[in-house]
Amino acid sequence: MTPVTKFTRAGDVSIAYQTYGSGERDLIVVPGWISNIELFWEEPRVSRFFGDLGRFSRVILFDKRGTGLSDRNTESATLEERMDDVRAVMDAVGSERAALLGYSEGGPMCCLFAVTYPGRTDALILVGSYATLKPKPDHPWGRSEETQQSMQEGVVNDWGAPIGLEMRAPSVADDPQFQRWWSRYMRMSASPASAWALNSMNYEIDVRQLLSSIRVPTLVIHATRDRTIPIECGKYLAQHIPDAHLVELNTADHLPYVGCPEEIANQADEFLTGRRTPGTIDRVVKTVMFTDIVDSTALASELGDTRWVGLLEDHHATVRRELSVFRGQEIKTTGDGFHAAFDGPARAIQCACAVRDAVQTLGVSIRVGLHTGECELVGSEVEGLAVHIAARVAATAAAGEVLVSRTVKDLVAGSGVRFVDRGEHVLKGIPDQWQLFSVVD
Repeated sequence: MTPVTKFTRAGDVSIAYQTYGSGERDLIVVPGWISNIELFWEEPRVSRFFGDLGRFSRVILFDKRGTGLSDRNTESATLEERMDDVRAVMDAVGSERAALLGYSEGGPMCCLFAVTYPGRTDALILVGSYATLKPKPDHPWGRSEETQQSMQEGVVNDWGAPIGLEMRAPSVADDPQFQRWWSRYMRMSASPASAWALNSMNYEIDVRQLLSSIRVPTLVIHATRDRTIPIECGKYLAQHIPDAHLVELNTADHLPYVGCPEEIANQADEFLTGRRTPGTIDRVVKTVMFTDIVDSTALASELGDTRWVGLLEDHHATVRRELSVFRGQEIKTTGDGFHAAFDGPARAIQCACAVRDAVQTLGVSIRVGLHTGECELVGSEVEGLAVHIAARVAATAAAGEVLVSRTVKDLVAGSGVRFVDRGEHVLKGIPDQWQLFSVVD
């Protein structure tokens, strides 16, 4: 029986979701490239797989914005916006904590969610997934630019045909029934333009630097002969996520609902029902922002004490107004600047630009630095190396500039934010060289 589809709001976007199953723990399934939660139940193999997940959990399925039954009139969603979709669905069904099962392109978002909201993440299951899809010098596996271009051309020229099936599910690539379902599934899950945009954005995602910050139990499941995402990508996840467990499947099928679907469900069942309750959360990944007024000493001398104090009050009120708009957390003021934290890098960039522009009306120029990394929670404050890096990035920025680390740039792939490479810098007191980027208006 097909679960009832309901809708909830994530900001101004409607997100389609379903719930079913009778298990004691919640399991959110984060789909890959595209999805349609109602068509999942029209193909027997797919229906059995998702039905099996309901044996041991309350399953929460959803279509990310721009795909399936969720609102289509949106730009390609960033990882940050997809996290908002997950939180909105969790709130709609009354789920305080849940395990996340992300397959293929759904995995990187699950990783980001787990480090951003560890208090709401019970466990992590990554199936046929990756940290980065574009090959890098220290991560040579993934998808070549030639293969990516070929896939994009297929989306443009042959959308609606059973394209990519021989790569994603070779065991059923010649099955006429599955071919018909797959073709319809793609047509009903996204438009060609949306599919192309999602492909492009997914190719730019890179969450490698966040893996060591994951503190929830993690299971990595990967097909040994996966033609879409090489198993080396799965091994990389398992090697770089603390205490992660890797299960290798003897199949060439990438899609979780063909090849070894029963084994995936059984592994997830054993993993989730045999784990102890997580301990207290004292570390979380945040995007840290530092601002300061340029030439503040000279400006204070020029204005005099009374006018300078009045200007600082106006400056602080302006910054706090923008922080409230973009859900920033004020940590503390630093004399003539602010130390703040965000649960998403794109919002942090938007806030930084808004603050910079707003204080210009006061006759003030500021510099802003941003970095995303693991922070220690100490009361209402955040501390740790990521905080020091963000402060050093801010100190390197020029007047009126919003300067970010490479980590921030990589995490907002697909957001439309443009950057100028400011080269590699030595940050005082911080090991190694750091590549920094300036936000372009």
